[in-house]
Amino acid sequence: MKKITMIQMEGCPYCRNALRAIEALRGENAQYAAVEIEHIDENGTPEKTKPFAGQYYYVPSLFVGGEKIYEAQPGHDYATVKAGVGKAFAAAIA
Repeated sequence: MKKITMIQMEGCPYCRNALRAIEALRGENAQYAAVEIEHIDENGTPEKTKPFAGQYYYVPSLFVGGEKIYEAQPGHDYATVKAGVGKAFAAAIA
């Protein structure tokens, strides 16, 4: 099982949707409860984003094993964000 790294920003509505989706998906699939998620605040701890420099522009961005699985885009609704988070969970348990 691999860790998910989620780069996020305080106050971001897409990040809030991703956090909501994480909880929902963990409730739907017991395997997801065991997946570790490292949350990196882009503004609070920018030094932690350096390994991902140039790989993302928008937040939230989710990485598994150093590979970007999902990057939110302006206008993504909750269902789209949840699907992206689901892809990250699937990659983490694969």
